[in-house]
Amino acid sequence: AELRKASKRLSCHKRYKIQKKIREHHRKVRKEAKKRGHKKPKKDPGIPSAAPFKEELLREAEQRKQRLEELKQKQKLNRQKEHEKKRKLEAKKNTAKIKEKAEGKESSGKSKGKVNKLLNKSSKKSFCRELQKVLESSDVVLEVLDARDPMGCRCPQLEQAVTCSGGNKKLLLILNKIDLVPKDNVEKWLNHLKKEFPTVAFKSATLMKDKTMEQVTKRRARVDFSETSQYFGSKCLLKLLQEHGKTQDKAIQVGVVGFPNVGKSSIINSLKGKRACNVGLARGVTKSMQIVHLDKQTKILDSPSVIADPSNSALALALRSIIDTEGSDSAGVLEGVKAIINHCSKQQVMMHYNIPEFIDPEEFLSSLAQKRGMLKKGGVPDIENMAKLVLCDWTGARIKYYSQPPGFQKPPPYLTEQKIAEMQEGFNLTNLEQENSNTVQALKYPSPASSIVFQSPGMTNGIIEENKMIEEGSEWGKMETSKEKEEEEEEEDEEEEEFSESDDEEDDMEEDDDIEEESQVQVTTKARPGKQQRNPTNSKEQMAGNERSRSLSFSLDKPADEDDAYDFNTDYV
Repeated sequence: AELRKASKRLSCHKRYKIQKKIREHHRKVRKEAKKRGHKKPKKDPGIPSAAPFKEELLREAEQRKQRLEELKQKQKLNRQKEHEKKRKLEAKKNTAKIKEKAEGKESSGKSKGKVNKLLNKSSKKSFCRELQKVLESSDVVLEVLDARDPMGCRCPQLEQAVTCSGGNKKLLLILNKIDLVPKDNVEKWLNHLKKEFPTVAFKSATLMKDKTMEQVTKRRARVDFSETSQYFGSKCLLKLLQEHGKTQDKAIQVGVVGFPNVGKSSIINSLKGKRACNVGLARGVTKSMQIVHLDKQTKILDSPSVIADPSNSALALALRSIIDTEGSDSAGVLEGVKAIINHCSKQQVMMHYNIPEFIDPEEFLSSLAQKRGMLKKGGVPDIENMAKLVLCDWTGARIKYYSQPPGFQKPPPYLTEQKIAEMQEGFNLTNLEQENSNTVQALKYPSPASSIVFQSPGMTNGIIEENKMIEEGSEWGKMETSKEKEEEEEEEDEEEEEFSESDDEEDDMEEDDDIEEESQVQVTTKARPGKQQRNPTNSKEQMAGNERSRSLSFSLDKPADEDDAYDFNTDYV
């Protein structure tokens, strides 16, 4: 017996009950509408016949309607024209893409794109060009060092270029961010660095007040820029530059150079006393030479950062190279973070981040991601984004770490005693020491227990000459062209080998092919009798040609040992 569907009929009691509920609901809605005062919009009664100038008013109303209709039509036409333009542009782009694919220009386009990237303003080549301009046009060069790792911020190529250039050029070292390092460590580094070059202790203002900042402070009284806008060591540096300018009897130009995120632009802002250069946490904010007038006798030249040589260690590249953490590859960032953690004491890192003990850097990143809630789908820790955040913390001013100066180290070969004496000539070193001690005494420092001990990788090699960057850029094109040539040669060799094998096989397979052709023709005539009877001569010729091509293709893939084996290709019907 088939199962019947349940009937939709209701009992009268239930149906009347539903109808009653609906009536009550409608009544309730009407009452609420009355209370709100929402009434139906009344129809426009129009102009009464007794009104004066009735005809004129009606004409004006008609004219308004016509104008509105004309405007709507114009807007429609404009929209249609814009849509047509967009369609044409899209069609042109599509045709261009199809042409490029057909002509095989994708490989050449990639190589051109890579070369063109180097020619942009934010490219490494332009950075080198602008840096060369600053070095050539400056009388005094200030090399800015991060007090947390001063040796890692020194570039031997840059120092050699300045010391060996001649023309009475001077090089000063600026030990910046001294407030992030313990006091004893700052004094040790000052004593170590002053043996080679005159060194100035400096604490730059990370955030200078300007018009926009004043507006913010007026609106929000809680914002306090006291700590960020304080700077120390500017008076000492200005005195040194002014004294050197008096000895030269001319207006001097001072170039500020260094690796990214050491505080070049913030030093210029603190010397000027207001925001003159753009400052940011991202690396490579300054992309071209900027001239800032301090006074009549001194000009300061802000330069883009020195580009780290890719031959450096992973640690040096992580801290000193221009990396865009948002767009950079996660593998390079992970390697950099691993190198940083391996060069620090594990206990201090655990204390700083408040994490349990970890075996390797990956476990450190996963535990930190879990603590901060950086998780992917399924509760998996997001290690890649966590590595980017950790790298930003280490390159910025959030983490307080310090490195010890080397106990005994020979000066580099370009720094002879004569060169050191030349660099120190014209500066009052006793006054400089006194001013440095005053700045060191005035600041608050973190305790060694709260900061992390860091093993410095040593001096970081940099690329200053533009020609080297051009060679690197042109290498991409050379590599691609060489790869293409190699691939073509390999294909030609493979084809020659295949054809040589096929020639040998064809000599042995001639007798078998003749037998196969005859059998194949007979099988095909049986399979398609109607078509074969109409033109038997043509069909035989066609089948023979097809069979030859099939036997050739089969013989190309077939090895020489299997000549007498059964041919499955002939028995396809």
